Amino acid sequence: MLLEFRHQKWESAPVDDPKKGRADDNEPEATEPRPRVSRYVMPLGPRVLVKLLPGDSRTSAGLFLPPGAKEAAAEVAYAEVVEVARANPDDEGEGFGKNVSGVPLGARVLFVKSKGLAVPWDDKLRVVEVKDVVAIVEEIGLDEAH
Repeated sequence: MLLEFRHQKWESAPVDDPKKGRADDNEPEATEPRPRVSRYVMPLGPRVLVKLLPGDSRTSAGLFLPPGAKEAAAEVAYAEVVEVARANPDDEGEGFGKNVSGVPLGARVLFVKSKGLAVPWDDKLRVVEVKDVVAIVEEIGLDEAH
């Protein structure tokens, strides 16, 4: 399945059909192909939709960690904002409304890890309240910093 955002696309796991049972049941496969589903997620209220970004797999001493070891101990998560809460569209109905979340689209943020709501069909997506975003991170190359 395909999740579409203005500039990004994600593949999603098949949606379970309640009439046919779960997708992983041991029943014979139906001859009909599953329909492709496109989902657009628009956060409501002071919320943003973020995509988790992979963290560095090394400690400050240079040791490599197994996948997930550093993230398990962290209190905050690092993510990119892929959608924001918006006002109603203009009267003409064209385009999207104004960003009302206060967090810019495409920003990289740190948020309280325990506060983000997981999106059921994608493990990398979280819906986060703006009050739980603790920082906007701007990455600057070493050549630009000096």
